[in-house]
Amino acid sequence: MKYDRILIRYGELSTKGRNRKQFVDKLKQTIVKSLDGFPNVAIEAKRERMYVLLNGESAEEISKVLKSIFGIQSFSPAIKLERDIEIIKAAALDIVAFLYNDGCTFKISARRADKEFELDTNDINQAIGGHLLKNIPGLKVDVKNPDINVQIEVRQEAIYLSCENIAGAGGLPSGTSGKAMLMLSGGLDSPVAGYLSMKRGLEVEGVHFFSPPFTSERAKQKVIDISEKLAHFNGHFVLHIVPFTTIQQLIHKQIPENYTMTATRRMMLRITDEIRRRQEALAIITGESLGQVASQTLESMYAINDVTNTPILRPLITSDKTEIIEWAKKIDTHDISIRPYEDCCTVFVPSSPKTKPKKEKVQYYESFTDFEPLIEEAVNKVETIILKREEKKINTETDSLF
Repeated sequence: MKYDRILIRYGELSTKGRNRKQFVDKLKQTIVKSLDGFPNVAIEAKRERMYVLLNGESAEEISKVLKSIFGIQSFSPAIKLERDIEIIKAAALDIVAFLYNDGCTFKISARRADKEFELDTNDINQAIGGHLLKNIPGLKVDVKNPDINVQIEVRQEAIYLSCENIAGAGGLPSGTSGKAMLMLSGGLDSPVAGYLSMKRGLEVEGVHFFSPPFTSERAKQKVIDISEKLAHFNGHFVLHIVPFTTIQQLIHKQIPENYTMTATRRMMLRITDEIRRRQEALAIITGESLGQVASQTLESMYAINDVTNTPILRPLITSDKTEIIEWAKKIDTHDISIRPYEDCCTVFVPSSPKTKPKKEKVQYYESFTDFEPLIEEAVNKVETIILKREEKKINTETDSLF
């Protein structure tokens, strides 16, 4: 079936009242970036709906992209028709005949947004339903659980016909909730935390700590590959790679072994916080799950958080490992995360790390060394990588309601 557009429904965005325009504009920008590989499409944004005008592009391929964009509740490949019942009959017959298999059932779901149209909802249902039954032998009606749901939306400017509702990613468009820095280790947890934060409208940038020669270039590439997966959800992803070898070696030289893990996490948090400040972000995201490892006990979190007043967001705090693994598989980061290349959090793990470290003790141990110049040097030497698709121009049209 040759569709000419895809109708996008906003879902949660519809509750935003006076701020709706801001959310719709952000969603449009994200869709434009994500569809830059389809140069013929145009985006038409309206207050109640958004349309991707296909102009010959594949509805199936574009649907694959739209499924992962936050802010879209659902969408439907559709055809725009003139406001004429005979034209609607012919189009409905074409689309149902294309989808029909022996034994298929159907229903008509008409919605008359424009009350001035000549037929009411029941009249439309009967006219189109009767036409289909007359012309497709074996077709049966099932109003509760049909195989084919013919949706007819009557609006003032046109009639829209579709037969499929595809679930979107939900949530809020990227950037509508501000910016935050994700501490991205390369394991299973932090990519999932980043994904869930993006779903709530955060623009997320990654911070990864790299300690050559103790961590390899393959470990670095692993994080870049994960970042590319995260870029899939909003069209781009910024990754900051921090040189951490000197600081990590100094920690293991100056800090008692059972407190090195706590001190390491504190230094990572201080560096991430400085990058956050320079990038004008408002929060830090971690993949911590309560009690999962020694650094994620409540006592450890308390001692580590001491170095900043910045909000720390922990989307996975109550999740267990099985749930996190399922999320990682869903967002396609699982197989990358389990590659056997160690990061700097695992190569220097002490044999008996403190699970209940004392804030005062780690402060005391750190007081004998001035880490500030090393932190500033690490931040100044950060390597920043922007992962995104090649940008191509897409036509956009904004409804006069804006």
